Amino acid sequence: MTALREYQRLECTGLWRDAPGAQKREVYVAFGDATLVISEAKSLRPLTHWSLPAIQRLNPGQMPARYAPAPSGDEELEIDDESMIAAIEKVHVLIAARRPHPGRLRGLLLSAGLVAVLGLGIFWMPRALIDHTAEALPFATRQDLGRAALADLVRLTGAPCAGPEGVAALTRLRDRMTGTGGETYVLGPPLKRAEMLPGQILVLPKAVVEAQDRPEVAAATILAADVDSGLRPPLHDLLHYAGFRATISLLTTGAQPADALKGYGEALVAQRAPPPPAELLLGRFAEVGISSTPFAYALDPTGETTLALIEADPHRKDAKPVMTDTEWVALQNICTG
Repeated sequence: MTALREYQRLECTGLWRDAPGAQKREVYVAFGDATLVISEAKSLRPLTHWSLPAIQRLNPGQMPARYAPAPSGDEELEIDDESMIAAIEKVHVLIAARRPHPGRLRGLLLSAGLVAVLGLGIFWMPRALIDHTAEALPFATRQDLGRAALADLVRLTGAPCAGPEGVAALTRLRDRMTGTGGETYVLGPPLKRAEMLPGQILVLPKAVVEAQDRPEVAAATILAADVDSGLRPPLHDLLHYAGFRATISLLTTGAQPADALKGYGEALVAQRAPPPPAELLLGRFAEVGISSTPFAYALDPTGETTLALIEADPHRKDAKPVMTDTEWVALQNICTG
């Protein structure tokens, strides 16, 4: 048997000499289990045994292949049989593969650690920086960012409706619903849903005041936008849109690049976020004393939130007035006044 399973028996002839300068002799070479057996060509009398792991090739890549039994050995063997040469080379490859590599595991662990750190930096650091920035910015800066977002949105909708009496009625309605103050604007298409911008700036679609018979839907829309801003902080959304570099600039210099919010209006108009959970809305409706049913009918009639708002309406029969008829008429005419 041989050292390699694919060879049951491997033999060839070669030229061997037992010392430097000695005459080369033709020999018979047999590939064994652990040794290379070199015998006389005619009598097959063994001359020497070479350990397979210790054999050294003296002329890599050249033919015929020349071997020595060890780096400091005096003997030398020449072989031109390709199968024998391939077998000896394969033994050396297998031995090298099984040899311990002290630095390899350490290198693998260091590489894995580096990949983990880089992955953490790529995926966690931008979000962490945005969250930190959103918490650290003063209200004045938040308001500036909200107005910049509003300016980009106005490119699509046109200027906000500005009838004086309607603006006054809208301000009172906002205060009645949220108690937080803030700027409130009515915008035309393509805005279809209320959006809270950073700095407590609220934008309402024109249809909320023009296409309704009563003010309850407008009031509830303001309330829902306020609830939604607690679940999806508008400053976080804006900073995610602006990107990592713009957020770093904002944190270090107090200002973003001029084009950081370019196209943000389109993003606001295009987003299709679901309404806040019904239990949160119902709690707020109960606090301010208004019915949730009109707002529910203005939503998707088949949605789960819609059904819950109708079935669990906290003030279906004892709702407080949202605003006077005079204020409602003024609000409906905010875009024409």
